[in-house]
Amino acid sequence: MKKGFSLPLWVAGAARSALKKLVGLPFENFELIKIPNEQKELKIEIHSVGLLKHDSQALGISFAKSGLDLDITQNLEIWAIASLEKISFNNSVQKTPINIIAGSGVGINENTSAICISDFAKEVLYSNLLDIIPNGFNLNLEIVFPNGEFLAERTSNQSFGIVDGLSIIGTSAETYSSASPDQLEEAKTKLANLTKNDFKGKVVFVIGENGLNLAETYNVELPIIKVGNWIGPLIVDAAIKKVKTVILFGYHGKLIKLAGGIFHTHNHLADGRIEILVYLAVKEKIPSEIVVKLSELKTLEDALLILEKFNKSIAEKLFQNLTNTIEKRSHDYVNRYVKTDMEIASIIFDRKRKIRWAGICGNKYISYFR
Repeated sequence: MKKGFSLPLWVAGAARSALKKLVGLPFENFELIKIPNEQKELKIEIHSVGLLKHDSQALGISFAKSGLDLDITQNLEIWAIASLEKISFNNSVQKTPINIIAGSGVGINENTSAICISDFAKEVLYSNLLDIIPNGFNLNLEIVFPNGEFLAERTSNQSFGIVDGLSIIGTSAETYSSASPDQLEEAKTKLANLTKNDFKGKVVFVIGENGLNLAETYNVELPIIKVGNWIGPLIVDAAIKKVKTVILFGYHGKLIKLAGGIFHTHNHLADGRIEILVYLAVKEKIPSEIVVKLSELKTLEDALLILEKFNKSIAEKLFQNLTNTIEKRSHDYVNRYVKTDMEIASIIFDRKRKIRWAGICGNKYISYFR
């Protein structure tokens, strides 16, 4: 399986190189990046570094190499601009040692304008920069993705309230393709280890980093496994392992595929989201002129907005039916391979990361996400 290093490591490499240049250390074409809570360092290639603004700033440049052909950040150009700010001892309120700033092409939260960066990414930066910051100074670190805003248009970032660019996410040092069979095996291994311990029979399956991040913000007191795009095979594996309840927690733009019988959800393998919604709309006897409008759209969120504008109660009924259909089709899919009474529940959130719908089974567990 192809693999490389996650985006936070390439950001940290550019940032460390820039900071070293700023304090007068020699340039090297690589940086050894320490991984938090692990006894290892990974070698990150640095493209270039230089001083700016009369030597008051330094710019480090790297190019992300995730190793994944279908990854949006493969070969992403990364700029890290470092500057030092002297600590004022007269000021009782001090900044954090590292002020991470979202520059051009880096995603921010549309509600708070805060930079979209994972806790793991922050930990990587702190682990690799604190030892270089001179005493008496804080570090201002601006991250720029020159092509980030353009690339973000090809992602579902805006669906999660991330605007203006790409988020700096990642929960581990190395990357694995969500479409790779090895990614499925990794999820199966996690599930196997989970069921060996004091397992209560219930598990939450989420798709992708954004879904995982949202699930964790709710402090759900259930084990959570990020399943990538291999939802179907992993649900079957859960049934084989005698799991009692699988809770599917995800964005409507992903989970809708299950309602159409698509159980590997990578966009490069199958899409069909609008087609599935149109089919459900026809079943709900929604007027043909609205169905035609739906068929011409590109995103499920646009479809939801049109439906709500037409009739909010009908829109709610349609998406509720969608959620119930996800549960039914998932149960039917599993029983094609193994006879089981395992409960499959679905809970869906929208582009504002707000939980909107739960299926018949999902309603029993929605209180876990409050």
